[in-house]
Amino acid sequence: MGRGKIEIKRIENASNRQVTYSKRKNGIIKKAREITVLCDAQVSLVIFASSGRMHEYCSPSTTVVDLLDKYHKQSGKRLWDAKHENLSKEIDRVKKENDSMQIELRHLKGEDISSLHHTELMAIEEALDAGLAAVRKKQMEYHSMLEQNEKMLDEEFKHLQFVLQQQEMAMGESAMEMENAYHQQRMRDYNFQVPFAFRVQPIQPNLQERM
Repeated sequence: MGRGKIEIKRIENASNRQVTYSKRKNGIIKKAREITVLCDAQVSLVIFASSGRMHEYCSPSTTVVDLLDKYHKQSGKRLWDAKHENLSKEIDRVKKENDSMQIELRHLKGEDISSLHHTELMAIEEALDAGLAAVRKKQMEYHSMLEQNEKMLDEEFKHLQFVLQQQEMAMGESAMEMENAYHQQRMRDYNFQVPFAFRVQPIQPNLQERM
């Protein structure tokens, strides 16, 4: 008995649906690989599962972008809207400007100038002179700024030296005052502790000699 025909309709059981998807997805990708190798064909395959997960295959000899461009040209269908087309044009314009700037930079470095005309060489010379003048002006401004900074630092150093000297003098005077006060206090304490009879008395004339 032959295998019965399977009705093609949505599989209601989620588990069975996932198993079927996995098997058939692998089978389609396998067929895409086979036709690429056997027939030297260019194949691009993109599959999105119901969960949103993407699976893809592209022949090694090409890319998805190249195949889409080829499809766009041969089918005549617009794959991109005006916004994307304008963006592509803007990218091309920026690339051309970048290439032009790279050429100008090489010319300013003295590279690839053998094919330039006299007027083009004169324009490059003027640009170099203007650039050199701007660099020298910037260097002068830099040196002037350094001199100003050095002057300010020197003045600040002198001011700090003066302040330090004043502080040292004030500390010396304070130390002398503290030392004098200490000695005076020692003398007062000594006089207070020694009995009056043993204190040094001022020299008085002998009364008997006077008589």
